[in-house]
Amino acid sequence: MSAAPVPIIRYIGLDVHKHYLVAYGVDRDQHPVYGPRRVEYIDLESWLARELRPSDAVALEMTTNTWQMVDLLAPVVGAVTVVHPPEVKAIVKARVMTDKKAARILAQLLAAGLLPPVWVPPQGVREIRSLVAGRRRTVALSTEAKNTLHAVLHAHHLLPPAEVKDIFHPKARAWWDALPLSPVEMTRVQVALETLDFATRQRERYEAVLAQLAAGDERVPLLAQLPGIGLVAAMTLLGAIGDITRFPTATQLVGYAGLGAQVHDSGQTRWTGRITKAGRRDIRRVMVDAASHAVKMKGHWKDVYERLKPRLGRPKALVAVARKLLIAVWHVLTGATADRFATPEQVAAAFYALAYKVGVRNLPNGVGARQFVRDQLDRLGLGDEITHIPWGSKRFRLPPSRVGEAGD
Repeated sequence: MSAAPVPIIRYIGLDVHKHYLVAYGVDRDQHPVYGPRRVEYIDLESWLARELRPSDAVALEMTTNTWQMVDLLAPVVGAVTVVHPPEVKAIVKARVMTDKKAARILAQLLAAGLLPPVWVPPQGVREIRSLVAGRRRTVALSTEAKNTLHAVLHAHHLLPPAEVKDIFHPKARAWWDALPLSPVEMTRVQVALETLDFATRQRERYEAVLAQLAAGDERVPLLAQLPGIGLVAAMTLLGAIGDITRFPTATQLVGYAGLGAQVHDSGQTRWTGRITKAGRRDIRRVMVDAASHAVKMKGHWKDVYERLKPRLGRPKALVAVARKLLIAVWHVLTGATADRFATPEQVAAAFYALAYKVGVRNLPNGVGARQFVRDQLDRLGLGDEITHIPWGSKRFRLPPSRVGEAGD
């Protein structure tokens, strides 16, 4: 039998800073019982062992080093609550702000049960989020470098020759070097090109690690069958969502992403407005990008978009499709099912593209790309009649399905 949980006696708020924290504790009746105490991080571990107890509940706001702090606190105290700063309006809007006051208000709100907690992601989810965020920074750096290069060309009315198809490709560097520019402008060009090379190498390193993680995650193919969701988009969603069972309904996932509509319902007045945007920006970004891709393809999502666009306009119709696509994400993850709006041939093509994006050498059990496609189709109970993968103007033969074999 597991030991009974220790009753909480003290409620401690931590105001966490870069080099120190301030702790303040109250009991359930809001009476001060600890601190305020300033703790330098050099003394943190000894303070945790000496001062905190299993009968303590601790609250802290989300900051840069929150998860490291949670990992240190969790084995020592009875409960750890992480709070999103905007939720603590008493602290945010206080006219007089001190570390002591911030810690005290956190402790009091925790004791009163008024702090809505933030989900604490496990280490694997944190690593995915870190990789996705790092890749996003390299993309932003690439964009900045390309904008600089475009600005130079625009300022000097320069156009690339017809044979230069991609001015940012390494093969175009000789053309850049030969441009009639001043030494100062040429320095800008060379620095931007070096920045672009650096950002490209860093992005590829992030994507290589993401590909290795994706190859071992059975949820990735479920997402990749949806239009517009490739390897990076799938990993972004998995990092943001974590365990899909956290969301008992698709509506809750939509709300978590900030793609739900604002609602006012008071007295006899009820109206809905724009999306709340009170949620994870990365999910919204991925789903709007996926929707932009999906509405260009013949089929269900384009039909939905064309039906909504005359009434809502293009931007709102695209967001509406993104919201519906996110609902589809919830369904395929919770049920491990096929996309009901895609044909088996489309799903097979999506799996084939994923196999090469992940890297065939990374595929589980050492299978090839075509066997991977067949295994994923069989897993969904889909496409046992399909013999080929449609791929542009080509068709690749699939291994036979094992659905229905003896022992399966």
